[in-house]
Amino acid sequence: MSSRAPSYPVLIGGLTVLSILLFAASLLIGPAAIGFWDSLAALIAGEGEAATLVMREIRLPRAILGFMIGATLGLSGAVLQGLLRNPLADPGLLGISASASLGAVIAIYTGLSAAFALALPLSALLGAVLAVLAVQALAGAHGGNLTLILAGVAVSSLAAALTSLALNLSPNPFAALEIVFWMLGSLQDRAMTHVVLAAPFMLLGWAMLAGLGRSLDALTLGEDAAASLGVNLRRVRLLAVFGTASAVGAATSVAGAIGFIGLVVPHLLRPLVGGRPSRLLLASALAGGAVLLAADVATRVLAPGRDLKLGVLTAIVGAPFFLWLIYRTRRAML
Repeated sequence: MSSRAPSYPVLIGGLTVLSILLFAASLLIGPAAIGFWDSLAALIAGEGEAATLVMREIRLPRAILGFMIGATLGLSGAVLQGLLRNPLADPGLLGISASASLGAVIAIYTGLSAAFALALPLSALLGAVLAVLAVQALAGAHGGNLTLILAGVAVSSLAAALTSLALNLSPNPFAALEIVFWMLGSLQDRAMTHVVLAAPFMLLGWAMLAGLGRSLDALTLGEDAAASLGVNLRRVRLLAVFGTASAVGAATSVAGAIGFIGLVVPHLLRPLVGGRPSRLLLASALAGGAVLLAADVATRVLAPGRDLKLGVLTAIVGAPFFLWLIYRTRRAML
């Protein structure tokens, strides 16, 4: 049948090629007027001082972070949707993104980010760690999925309220503007220092999440059936929560809050992998990286020189899809 979904190897191969092409586009597209061959020569051989600076210190870390953050959001979204058996789940559900944002806001509000450049991402990472510890403490060792969701919503609401309070009490308008701009999400002006800081935590999170595929497959049969098949539900939940915290916390710490990728990407790919969570993980990671790279390239093409924020673009595209998803889910329940 010509209308059936592509085979899994074909899907993964296609997403890999797409990611490579978009990674190359991220390296080659920008406000600096550098030709194709000059860009390659600067990146590989270091020819031309100005071009080498642009390629190695500006575009390369931006492209690396773009793919890694997109992959983090796609992978964590797929894991949480499989764990909670809810297609509307995303990494923000556990309060990690909001708490990481709060940590960064505190660094800006107190002036730490001005005194020490890495204070902002480090504070955001600390916020993510405290959030997941709070969620786990509230949910308890034997808490179910509903308890976990409610704990995440409570932590997220508290973090959002404290962020609003920091904005309200900001000592000067410049600090408030910096807070708002950071919260909109962006990869602009990121350096290799940010890659070195965030990559280990994201890789650790990936390692914790990647091995959950078979357990998530068993969970599609229900928790009782999964437990009878030997799945340790508590272990799966801990790995999912702490893996998401490590990866998404690190991603948020260097790029700000970027929404909807963790929600949209797994949902779009699920029919193409036969609804199997184990196959969805790698596909969502590759597609998430590709989507974020494409969005970052679009910010440079659509509004050159206007500093269009990445989180704004993903929200503009993702919010209508979210509304459509809610509408379709409601119709399916009738």
